[in-house]
Formats: sequence, structure tokens, C-alpha cells
Amino acid sequence: RVINSGAIQGQAMASGDLDFSAVMNTASVLMAAGAGNPIRIASGVGHPQKIFAIIGKPGTDYSIKDLKGKKVVGPKGTVLHQLLVAALKKEGMTIKDVDFINMDPAKAMTAVLSGSADAGLVAAGLIIKANAEGAKMITTCEGLVEPNLVMAVRQAFVDQYPEAYERVVATNRAALKWIREHKAEALAMGAKEQGISIENAEKLYDWSGFYDVLTEADVKGLAADQQFLIDNGMMEKAVDVRSLILPGAMK
Repeated sequence: RVINSGAIQGQAMASGDLDFSAVMNTASVLMAAGAGNPIRIASGVGHPQKIFAIIGKPGTDYSIKDLKGKKVVGPKGTVLHQLLVAALKKEGMTIKDVDFINMDPAKAMTAVLSGSADAGLVAAGLIIKANAEGAKMITTCEGLVEPNLVMAVRQAFVDQYPEAYERVVATNRAALKWIREHKAEALAMGAKEQGISIENAEKLYDWSGFYDVLTEADVKGLAADQQFLIDNGMMEKAVDVRSLILPGAMK
């Protein structure tokens, strides 16, 4: 099943309707964990900087300051939400300075392109499609947020089905190895699936910063992100970030 919002993925895990998330941003992992959701990091996925962005509606050339009082749409409780808060904070503003409406990234792009929203929070191929339709980039995560994408799993699933959990992680890592060794073929498959050119597929690949084994730098990044989320009212209760990472994720 396709669920693009990390916040909704977390809710599905909390209810037991979802066991694994193939790709989840650590901001959503932290917020879910802070709310008492027994979610764990199973493996790394990517360290993207340019793959998350804030775009403005066609015909505009907004800066972050220009968004004051304007309608901004995007998924709440995600790294995109964190990006918006960080970008506003850098300009001496808060989330209260914009009319922020919770919306799935694809719908956010549609709202921006139609002019019903002034700016939107989008990711990956949606950025390229929006740019092609005249929606200019306002900012990416560079210099604001260091996003980390991971594979997440319910702790109950790990406890009940340890062999299945290990098999899923091994298969995911084998897939990344294959992609690296057969890049041209992988890009062709991805371009066809996303309906984009090979050139744009390669751009997204370069933006994604794929990896699989977490390091101590990732642990420190989680701690820094948690502090940011707490300081900005996006997370109420702190958690032991190291406890969120399963042992197999770091080897």
C-alpha cells in the first residue's frame, strides 16, 4: 500500500494495520515514538538534502519572508513540516505566521499549481513535476534540516516474527546493492514508474543519498532533530533515541 505521509504511517503502525514502512523520515519516527508508538528503525534508506522542498504557486517568486499570512499546504508531522518550521524560524517567524493546512504532498502540489494555495511542501518527483508547471522552488532542506530516511518496523512484529523481520531488511539491502551495481537499468525502471525522463531519474537518485547501515552520526542527528522538534512544539515527550534503533540497523 502507498502511504506518502510519515505521520499517517506512524498512525497505521500504532493501530497494528502496518508492520513495515519501507521509507519513513526520522522526524515522523521521533514524533510517533514521543506519542508512545513502539516504532523502531530497522535500516537506513537515504540522506537526502534536495529531495524535500517548499514551492510557490506559478507566476510567483516568493522568499520565505513573503509567505507571511499566506496559505501553505503540506503534510503535518513530517520532515517537510520540520523544513517549514526551520525555514520560518531562520527568518524570525513561526508556524503561526502562515496559514498552514495539513495535506498530502500530491494534493499539496495540485493545490499550488491550481493557485488555491500560495505555497506547498512537496518531495521527490513532485518537485520536478511542479517545477515543469511553473512552480518555483522557494527552498530545500540545505542549510536548514538534515533529513534522514529510514525503514521502520513495529516492535511487536520484530518480537513475534524475528526471521521475517531479518528477511525483509536483508532483501531491502540486497535491492540497494543491485541498484548500485545496475544503475542504468535501475534508473530506467524508476523513470518508467514515475513517468519522468532518465535525466530527471538520475537527478533524483543523486539527491537521495542512499545508504543502509546507520552510524553514530545518525544517532547524533536523531538527538539534534528531537531537540528541534521539542523546542518548536512539534514533539512533547523526549525519548531515548538510541533505543529506537534496532541492533541490526547499525551493522
